[in-house]
Amino acid sequence: MRLTKFTDLALRAVMRLAVSEQDALPTTREVAESMAVPHAHMAKVVTRLQHLGVVEARRGRGGGLALTELGRRSSVGWLARILEGDDEVVTCDGDPPCPLRTACRLRGALRQAQEAFYRTLDPLTVADLIESPTGPVLVALSAGRPAD
Repeated sequence: MRLTKFTDLALRAVMRLAVSEQDALPTTREVAESMAVPHAHMAKVVTRLQHLGVVEARRGRGGGLALTELGRRSSVGWLARILEGDDEVVTCDGDPPCPLRTACRLRGALRQAQEAFYRTLDPLTVADLIESPTGPVLVALSAGRPAD
């Protein structure tokens, strides 16, 4: 299974925000630059993460992006599920529909594999993702230094 680019960016943004200091909150542009992605893409990701209650955006002087408590303790499996949606791995009812759709065993097996993928991510939290060696690299990126 492969995650969408959107989910990949969201997970990277959450990891980046997890190492941010509360007195120096990064902007969406700064997060995008540190993750080497276009600002427009990151803005869409941040908006979605705000709607989920994972990220808080503060306006004005001293503003920026902050990970909420929900964001800090979130399961990576939960985040991936909610960002990816509940789509099937394969589409059997397309145009034209698959002629095997009424008697196919593949669809169910792929759905089980998809759920196993998410279950593997369920025990991991955002805090787990920023443990060494990842955390120090994220801190270097947030400071504008190249990662080693």
